[in-house]
Amino acid sequence: MPLLIDGHNLIGKIPGLSLADPDDEVELVRRLQRYCRHHRRRAVVVFDAGVLGGRSEALSTPEVEVVFAPAGRRADDVIRERLRKIRDPAGWLVISSDREIQRVARQAGARVVSAEEFVAEMQAPPSAPHEKRAPRMSEDEIQEWLDLFQKPRRDTKGSL
Repeated sequence: MPLLIDGHNLIGKIPGLSLADPDDEVELVRRLQRYCRHHRRRAVVVFDAGVLGGRSEALSTPEVEVVFAPAGRRADDVIRERLRKIRDPAGWLVISSDREIQRVARQAGARVVSAEEFVAEMQAPPSAPHEKRAPRMSEDEIQEWLDLFQKPRRDTKGSL
Protein backbone atom coordinates (compact mmCIF):
# COMPACT_ATOMS: atom_id res chain seq x y z
CA MET A 1 0.00 0.00 0.00
CA PRO A 2 1.64 3.28 -1.05
CA LEU A 3 1.98 6.15 1.40
CA LEU A 4 0.98 9.79 0.92
CA ILE A 5 2.89 11.78 3.55
CA ASP A 6 2.45 15.28 4.93
CA GLY A 7 6.20 15.93 5.13
CA HIS A 8 6.55 18.90 7.47
CA ASN A 9 3.83 17.50 9.71
CA LEU A 10 5.85 14.29 10.05
CA ILE A 11 9.16 16.10 10.63
CA GLY A 12 7.62 17.91 13.60
CA LYS A 13 6.91 14.55 15.26
CA ILE A 14 10.30 12.86 14.80
CA PRO A 15 12.72 13.14 17.70
CA GLY A 16 16.03 14.56 16.52
CA LEU A 17 14.55 16.36 13.51
CA SER A 18 13.60 20.01 13.58
CA LEU A 19 11.65 22.17 11.16
CA ALA A 20 14.27 24.87 11.90
CA ASP A 21 17.02 22.69 10.40
CA PRO A 22 17.68 23.62 6.75
CA ASP A 23 18.34 19.95 5.94
CA ASP A 24 15.23 18.55 7.64
CA GLU A 25 13.56 17.53 4.39
CA VAL A 26 16.65 15.70 3.13
CA GLU A 27 17.01 13.80 6.40
CA LEU A 28 13.32 12.80 6.38
CA VAL A 29 13.61 11.57 2.79
CA ARG A 30 16.65 9.44 3.73
CA ARG A 31 14.71 7.87 6.60
CA LEU A 32 11.69 7.26 4.38
CA GLN A 33 13.88 5.64 1.73
CA ARG A 34 15.26 3.18 4.30
CA TYR A 35 11.75 2.49 5.62
CA CYS A 36 10.31 1.94 2.14
CA ARG A 37 13.15 -0.35 1.06
CA HIS A 38 12.82 -2.43 4.23
CA HIS A 39 9.01 -2.68 4.01
CA ARG A 40 8.85 -2.82 0.20
CA ARG A 41 6.63 0.21 -0.06
CA ARG A 42 6.41 3.34 -2.15
CA ALA A 43 5.76 6.80 -0.80
CA VAL A 44 4.96 10.30 -1.95
CA VAL A 45 6.07 12.92 0.55
CA VAL A 46 4.70 16.43 0.09
CA PHE A 47 6.39 19.49 1.60
CA ASP A 48 5.28 23.10 1.80
CA ALA A 49 6.54 25.52 -0.86
CA GLY A 50 9.96 24.93 -2.30
CA VAL A 51 11.91 27.20 -4.61
CA LEU A 52 10.20 25.95 -7.78
CA GLY A 53 7.48 23.64 -6.54
CA GLY A 54 6.58 20.29 -8.05
CA ARG A 55 8.47 17.01 -8.11
CA SER A 56 12.06 17.18 -6.89
CA GLU A 57 14.20 15.16 -9.29
CA ALA A 58 17.22 15.64 -7.01
CA LEU A 59 15.55 14.07 -3.94
CA SER A 60 13.15 11.56 -5.51
CA THR A 61 14.06 7.89 -5.79
CA PRO A 62 12.14 4.85 -7.04
CA GLU A 63 10.85 4.31 -3.48
CA VAL A 64 10.12 7.91 -2.48
CA GLU A 65 8.72 10.65 -4.70
CA VAL A 66 9.41 14.10 -3.22
CA VAL A 67 7.02 16.94 -4.07
CA PHE A 68 7.14 20.59 -3.01
CA ALA A 69 4.00 22.72 -3.12
CA PRO A 70 4.29 25.54 -5.66
CA ALA A 71 4.72 29.11 -4.42
CA GLY A 72 1.53 30.45 -2.86
CA ARG A 73 0.18 26.98 -2.06
CA ARG A 74 0.61 24.61 0.86
CA ALA A 75 1.36 20.90 1.09
CA ASP A 76 -2.23 20.44 2.32
CA ASP A 77 -3.51 21.77 -1.03
CA VAL A 78 -1.29 19.38 -2.98
CA ILE A 79 -2.34 16.41 -0.81
CA ARG A 80 -6.05 17.24 -1.34
CA GLU A 81 -5.47 17.51 -5.09
CA ARG A 82 -3.60 14.20 -5.19
CA LEU A 83 -6.36 12.46 -3.25
CA ARG A 84 -8.91 13.68 -5.80
CA LYS A 85 -6.80 12.40 -8.70
CA ILE A 86 -5.85 8.99 -7.29
CA ARG A 87 -7.83 6.24 -9.04
CA ASP A 88 -8.08 4.02 -5.97
CA PRO A 89 -7.65 6.13 -2.82
CA ALA A 90 -8.66 3.11 -0.70
CA GLY A 91 -5.34 1.59 -1.72
CA TRP A 92 -3.39 4.47 -0.15
CA LEU A 93 -2.32 5.25 3.40
CA VAL A 94 -2.17 8.95 4.32
CA ILE A 95 0.31 9.93 7.05
CA SER A 96 -0.61 13.16 8.85
CA SER A 97 -1.72 14.40 12.24
CA ASP A 98 -3.46 17.36 10.63
CA ARG A 99 -7.16 16.75 11.34
CA GLU A 100 -8.31 18.44 8.16
CA ILE A 101 -6.03 16.26 6.02
CA GLN A 102 -7.21 13.19 7.92
CA ARG A 103 -10.84 14.16 7.29
CA VAL A 104 -10.27 14.76 3.58
CA ALA A 105 -8.34 11.49 3.24
CA ARG A 106 -11.07 9.46 4.97
CA GLN A 107 -13.73 11.18 2.89
CA ALA A 108 -11.81 10.15 -0.25
CA GLY A 109 -11.69 6.56 1.03
CA ALA A 110 -7.99 6.43 1.98
CA ARG A 111 -6.71 4.93 5.19
CA VAL A 112 -5.16 7.33 7.70
CA VAL A 113 -2.37 6.99 10.25
CA SER A 114 -1.24 9.83 12.49
CA ALA A 115 2.32 11.07 12.19
CA GLU A 116 2.97 9.90 15.76
CA GLU A 117 1.85 6.35 14.96
CA PHE A 118 3.96 6.28 11.83
CA VAL A 119 7.04 7.56 13.70
CA ALA A 120 6.62 4.71 16.19
CA GLU A 121 6.52 2.25 13.28
CA MET A 122 9.56 3.84 11.63
CA GLN A 123 11.55 3.67 14.85
CA ALA A 124 10.60 0.11 15.75
CA PRO A 125 13.56 -2.26 15.52
CA PRO A 126 13.52 -4.18 12.27
CA SER A 127 11.99 -7.59 12.68
CA ALA A 128 14.29 -10.53 12.13
CA PRO A 129 13.40 -12.52 9.06
CA HIS A 130 11.81 -15.83 9.90
CA GLU A 131 14.32 -18.55 9.32
CA LYS A 132 13.09 -21.65 7.59
CA ARG A 133 14.69 -24.66 9.12
CA ALA A 134 14.54 -28.16 7.78
CA PRO A 135 12.85 -30.56 10.14
CA ARG A 136 15.29 -32.59 12.20
CA MET A 137 15.47 -36.23 11.26
CA SER A 138 17.16 -39.13 12.99
CA GLU A 139 19.95 -41.08 11.30
CA ASP A 140 17.53 -44.00 10.84
CA GLU A 141 14.97 -41.75 9.10
CA ILE A 142 17.64 -40.34 6.81
CA GLN A 143 18.83 -43.82 5.88
CA GLU A 144 15.24 -44.93 5.25
CA TRP A 145 14.71 -42.03 2.82
CA LEU A 146 18.03 -42.68 1.11
CA ASP A 147 17.15 -46.35 0.68
CA LEU A 148 13.73 -45.43 -0.68
CA PHE A 149 14.94 -42.92 -3.28
CA GLN A 150 18.39 -44.19 -4.12
CA LYS A 151 18.75 -45.49 -7.66
CA PRO A 152 19.47 -49.19 -7.92
CA ARG A 153 23.14 -49.75 -8.63
CA ARG A 154 24.29 -51.88 -11.52
CA ASP A 155 27.26 -54.08 -11.05
CA THR A 156 30.07 -54.03 -13.56
CA LYS A 157 28.44 -56.88 -15.54
CA GLY A 158 25.24 -54.87 -16.21
CA SER A 159 22.91 -56.75 -13.91
CA LEU A 160 21.00 -55.25 -10.99
